[in-house]
Amino acid sequence: MRGNKRSRNIIIVLFLLPALIFLVVFMFYPFIMNFINSFYKSDGFLESTFIGLDNYRRLLKDDTIKIAVKNTYEIMLYVCLFEVGIAIILACMVDSITKGQKFFRTVYFFPIVISATAIGMMFKLVYSYDVGLLNSIMEALGQERRNWITVKSAVKMVSIPIVWQYIGFYFIIILTAIKQIPKELYESAYLDGINGFTKTIYITLPLIRNVIITCLILAINGVLKVFDMVLVITEGGPLNKSQILGLYMYKKAFADNTFGYAATISVLIVVLGLLTIFIVNKIFKKDTITY
Repeated sequence: MRGNKRSRNIIIVLFLLPALIFLVVFMFYPFIMNFINSFYKSDGFLESTFIGLDNYRRLLKDDTIKIAVKNTYEIMLYVCLFEVGIAIILACMVDSITKGQKFFRTVYFFPIVISATAIGMMFKLVYSYDVGLLNSIMEALGQERRNWITVKSAVKMVSIPIVWQYIGFYFIIILTAIKQIPKELYESAYLDGINGFTKTIYITLPLIRNVIITCLILAINGVLKVFDMVLVITEGGPLNKSQILGLYMYKKAFADNTFGYAATISVLIVVLGLLTIFIVNKIFKKDTITY
């Protein structure tokens, strides 16, 4: 009996070992080395000088970092409200129809298979002053051309493609969760006179609450990794007003060759990500609903 238990434990360890090695090699070790590099002034190749906390002092005095943090959290707000919010609405609507579900799944999921760079180029053309789609529509309506990306609107304009690309991803996750709800619950509710919008509010949403929280956490985590789409559309401009943490870290590492400072920014990204996810879990913490 004891031998069987030991053999079973060995098998479990053997199956878990590849995943553990992957995590150590590609996550924990790079993060530890990155944290160590944040205490150095380094160009990433030859020059590397230990400077202690100077990079962190520089971080606190960097005005661009303050703008990047503000913009990153503003985009987080948009993805939570619109990316996940629209995904919930679409999932509930598609679940209520009997025909064409596969079509809508394909259409809504399609933007995810397009690279962020390609989507960025597409929206850059849409926003273009000279040949942009929006200004062409404005002219067709008898209106004057306008600059769509300004100091005030830059963050909102780059948020639109970021939100649009991943709505389908969360739509699929939420629709799958809705499909797992037992039909008996809906039938009982229907007998009690609950249907339509009321059914969604009092039955569907509470039962997929944990899935929605997971989607929010994934969306928040995704924003912290965004840089390519913003790089293509605005390059962080005008006047750094659309700068975000991921893009600023990328520029410091590969444009300015200040890898030590870029490592410090990446540590900030990890800390802010963990802190934000912790707060989200605290806000939505509640007894898990089971069925």
